[in-house]
Amino acid sequence: MSAKKPRASVLVVDDEDMIRSVLRLTLVRAGYDVTEAESGEEALAKVQEDRPDLILLDVMMPGMDGFAVCEQLRRDPDTVDLPIIMLSARSDSQSRKESVRVGATKYLTKPLETNKLLAHVQEELEQTDGEALHGTT
Repeated sequence: MSAKKPRASVLVVDDEDMIRSVLRLTLVRAGYDVTEAESGEEALAKVQEDRPDLILLDVMMPGMDGFAVCEQLRRDPDTVDLPIIMLSARSDSQSRKESVRVGATKYLTKPLETNKLLAHVQEELEQTDGEALHGTT
C-alpha cells in the first residue's frame, strides 16, 4: 500500500461569515483542509503561521482589501508562487486588470457554481504539484 497523500490546505478569506461557511463546507466535503480569515490582516498572519496550499481571497473587505493582501504576499519570497484565487462580486474589467497587476492566479466572480469553484481549486493545486514535481534542477 502506498502512503496516503496529505490533504491540500485552503485558506478562505472573506469578511462575510455566511460566505466563509459555505466555502468551508464545500471545500471540506471535497476533501480539503480549510482554515478561515475574516480580514486581510488576519489572512497575512495565518499564512505566516501555517502556509496553505492555496488561498481563496475576497476582493472587497474593510481595512486591507484583497488586492493589498495579494500584493503583499507576492512581495514575500515564501509566498510569491502561492496560488491565489480572487473572488469578487465585481465583474468590471478594471478589477480584473488590478487582480493581474497584483499577481492573482485567477479572478472569479460571485456567485460561483460549486462544481466550477472546485474545478478551479483542483486545477491550481495540480499545477502547483506539477511545478514542484517537474521543476528545473
